[in-house]
Amino acid sequence: MEARSYDVMVIGGAVMGSSVAYHLLKLDPSLRVAVVERDPAYTRSSTALSLGGVRVQFSLKENILISLYAQDFFSRFEEEMAVGEERPAIDYRRAGYLFLIDEPGKPTAEKDLALQRELGGRVEWWTPERIQKEFPLFAADLFVGGTFGPRDGYLDPYGVIMGFRKKAVSLGARYITDEVTAIETARGKIAGLRLASGQVLHSEVAVNAAGPWAGEIGRMVGVELPLAPVNRQVFAVKPEVSMDRPLPLVIAPSGLYFRSETGGLILVGRSMEEDEIGFGLQWDWKRFTDWLWPELARIVPAFEKLKRVRGWAGLYEVNRLDSNAILGPWPELEGFYLINGFSGHGLQQSPAAGRYLAELILGRRPTLDLSVFAPRRILENHPLGEGAVV
Repeated sequence: MEARSYDVMVIGGAVMGSSVAYHLLKLDPSLRVAVVERDPAYTRSSTALSLGGVRVQFSLKENILISLYAQDFFSRFEEEMAVGEERPAIDYRRAGYLFLIDEPGKPTAEKDLALQRELGGRVEWWTPERIQKEFPLFAADLFVGGTFGPRDGYLDPYGVIMGFRKKAVSLGARYITDEVTAIETARGKIAGLRLASGQVLHSEVAVNAAGPWAGEIGRMVGVELPLAPVNRQVFAVKPEVSMDRPLPLVIAPSGLYFRSETGGLILVGRSMEEDEIGFGLQWDWKRFTDWLWPELARIVPAFEKLKRVRGWAGLYEVNRLDSNAILGPWPELEGFYLINGFSGHGLQQSPAAGRYLAELILGRRPTLDLSVFAPRRILENHPLGEGAVV
């Protein structure tokens, strides 16, 4: 097959890869950008299977700044990603995020709240009385309070993927439905990609945006990344009681999370140590009935009676070093860029991460300094601290 040459090759065309492609071409429309994606329907995409949350409530400065940018970016996403008269629909609902706080967690919550406010985030401290007033069905006396982000919320994750993708295509990106089988190098530099179809792509720049499969891509060039594909389960249930307003995305001290969905549904999940590592996408109602439902009903007693509707599983691309992004050039292979390890926060971090990586590739001064996430810390075994991992 004929070999093709590009300025940048992106491995993976979901939300991260498409964000990189979009930002590259926005910065330099003359670029030749190829995006290789083996699943153009995104049936196994982590983002497409996620709850689509966007929150500013993190504990690391850079993660907070990333989310502040995301809140602004997604508020104008439909306009900016318009192609002609066609606009993507992402249904961005600012229903908020509510972290429920117990006594042991209060000092950390207060410290994080102060930093979030200092950096410009709108986050409020709610007393148990305020929680009870806003959501009368909650057993608010179980907690010493909560932190509520009124500009936080959730959106349609598939709509975000397709918005980025279609805009990137309109700007000139070439999406190739294929699978990368090998990465070619020469003299310590990226040289090209070999695809399952036999096609060869030539470029001196390759971006690993393969999500949960990023570890496999890294091993193609002898790079061992601390990444694991972790199976996370989500359940959709319908309580007998109807809600008079949509719930925010609520996060309990245990890590249990739930939010409203259209049709009177409640989406419920929790990350657990026992979660399977692998690509199986397995889910089981026993997880909900044995572990999630009892705690859910303790927080919202009215949810003791509900109908089980459906469930699904998605993959977290977990960074086992510190659950934070691995973002930037790999120091031991010229032209190999990473945008990996987001550990369940990829959708909300995709605008800032994609822009930052595009700026690095093009030698531009980054709009937002995210060098704290540089891949060198993997080689140095230098983890970052982030307490608000869900």
